[in-house]
Amino acid sequence: MNIEKKTEQKTISIFVDVQNVYYTSRQAFKRNFNYNKFWSMVTKDRKILNAIAYATHRNDKKQIEFQNILRAIGFKVKLKPYITRADGTAKADWDVGIAIDVMELAETSDIIILVSGDGDFDQLLNRIKDKYNVECEVYSVKSLTSKSLIDEATRYYPIEDPLLL
Repeated sequence: MNIEKKTEQKTISIFVDVQNVYYTSRQAFKRNFNYNKFWSMVTKDRKILNAIAYATHRNDKKQIEFQNILRAIGFKVKLKPYITRADGTAKADWDVGIAIDVMELAETSDIIILVSGDGDFDQLLNRIKDKYNVECEVYSVKSLTSKSLIDEATRYYPIEDPLLL
């Protein structure tokens, strides 16, 4: 009699820096990130606890449609207003918000999945791995990603075909 051992699904929390992945994919490949393909890859045989996409809000029709697509896929979308300063520069940075959410949700997850090439997150990954014994997967455009972030990842996945549209 062949008895199969049932393995428990790993729990995941996904954090997507939408602006980072948009601009780096456009810069490196002149293409867009394939959120549907990404979702099917990272959620296969895993239990989703959290999936958050961090984006800017410009009240633009195309952006609102895109944000609705993210929601339909399964992401909770957090928006921050796009601010234009008096000198003409712009600001819409989610780094602190992402870091806070990762710290708050890492304890209940087996795997943290970060979609960003921002090197500022290397210390965050180091801390949650040590504090919560959590695995960290990073998805980003390799040529535009901090080496320190890649080094801190338990597993690193470069954004390239088939994760591009």
